[in-house]
Amino acid sequence: MLALRLTRAAHLAVQLRRLLVAVASAGTGFLLLCALGHAMTHPGTPGASALRLAWCAAPLAATVYLAAAVARTDPGTRPRPGLSAIGLGPGRLMAVSATTTALTGAFGSVVALLVFLHLRGDLTGRPFEGAVSDALAVGQALPFPAALTLLSLVPATASAAVALTLRPREPRPTPPTGSRRYGRFGAYGWGAARETFGTYGRFGARLAPASPAGSPATPPAGSSDAPPAGSPAAPATSSLAAPPAGSRAAGAARVGAGGALLTQAGATHPAPPTDVPQPTPDAVPGHPTPTPTPTSTEATTTTTPTPRPQNTTALPWGIAVLTAGLAVETYAGNTAAPSPDATPSAGVLFGWALTVLGLAMAGPGLTHLCGRLLQTARPGALRLLAGRVLMEESHRIGRPLGVVCAVASAAYAGTALYSTDGADFGPLSVLGALLVVGCTVATLLTTAVEAKHARADTTDALLRLGAPPATLRAAAAVRAGALLALFGPLTLIVAQLASLPLAG
Repeated sequence: MLALRLTRAAHLAVQLRRLLVAVASAGTGFLLLCALGHAMTHPGTPGASALRLAWCAAPLAATVYLAAAVARTDPGTRPRPGLSAIGLGPGRLMAVSATTTALTGAFGSVVALLVFLHLRGDLTGRPFEGAVSDALAVGQALPFPAALTLLSLVPATASAAVALTLRPREPRPTPPTGSRRYGRFGAYGWGAARETFGTYGRFGARLAPASPAGSPATPPAGSSDAPPAGSPAAPATSSLAAPPAGSRAAGAARVGAGGALLTQAGATHPAPPTDVPQPTPDAVPGHPTPTPTPTSTEATTTTTPTPRPQNTTALPWGIAVLTAGLAVETYAGNTAAPSPDATPSAGVLFGWALTVLGLAMAGPGLTHLCGRLLQTARPGALRLLAGRVLMEESHRIGRPLGVVCAVASAAYAGTALYSTDGADFGPLSVLGALLVVGCTVATLLTTAVEAKHARADTTDALLRLGAPPATLRAAAAVRAGALLALFGPLTLIVAQLASLPLAG
């Protein structure tokens, strides 16, 4: 009931995104039922029917991917302060989101079943006569247990994916500050917390400190600022508790006495100096000598947030998986026997799946690299802002960009395959292609909206500081142009490599 109430009380944009999930679920369910109808009509060719059912995995995966993105951007099931007191913690909200996704997918599956029965003539009594009548199994009894099993794939898989994506995660132990974790193929990540937005381009962030690192600027002996002899020395550090490293307060540049830059974003607080003279109370008769307090950094332990690993660590693995996918497509395209209906073989499907996985893994690293390239060669404010936004959002928009790149390359390869064999796209093939392309593009747009909402505080801060709105729009245009300049040629290269074995 709570899931139904949240679904009914959602905003119009949220309802439109859920409607997209329902439409995608209906289209995928209709393709699954058509695969069942083809198996009923052609009982002597189980291999061809199984291949049709296997190719339904592409729109199924695209629909599940869209459902997970829509559930992640749903503001109604987002954890907020105070909800745990009434029993709506992260686990309960995750269950509500998974239930909402299951209801949306089930609604689409019911629509698919009604359309399939209507085209068969089971509801109106007049069967559909057309190009897809062979896949409808007109005149044969429909096995409803098998149909319901196929229709339950979309809501069950989408609900499980949403539960896995939004599951509560325990904080992982933080590695020692400054440690470097090496991976394979030369990939590495830093153990320290990441820099906050705008730290690299902050005014004076790269100036040399006026005093040695780790020690505050102290006035020289004999100056007017030095404490007089015999008086208690000033404390070396403030008595107030410093914010943890990696927090928003720690992201700003800290300036100590005399204007010296102490730390930058993501750096730890300097250790208290050990060479500051301390008062000796044993000069007063009757006072015991106090035990010295250790001043090393090992005596105190600060809790820092769990750092997010660099997105460039998965880039070599993504390139390796992409290369393996292209190799599998080449081998399967050269050795597979030609199909009568120009349907690619299962090896081509597996190679295409590896290609999509490789580009999805390499997408965040490529987006991060694109942001770094924007900031090279003495960048101005516009390129610096655009590059830092790309680096900050590479983990969010990089993977959908890689998936769209893979889908575009697969569409180009499929066009080359059908133009070479002389076969035409059937209605079911067009429906499957539209589902895959539409779901991936909708996922990318949904993720872009999520990224815009995530940096709303930063945008408001820039506007309060006097940044003109035209500069923010220009930075968005620069980001889009940089991504198009990087992913456009990459899509063409992958598409050309994937279409060579299929066209030959």
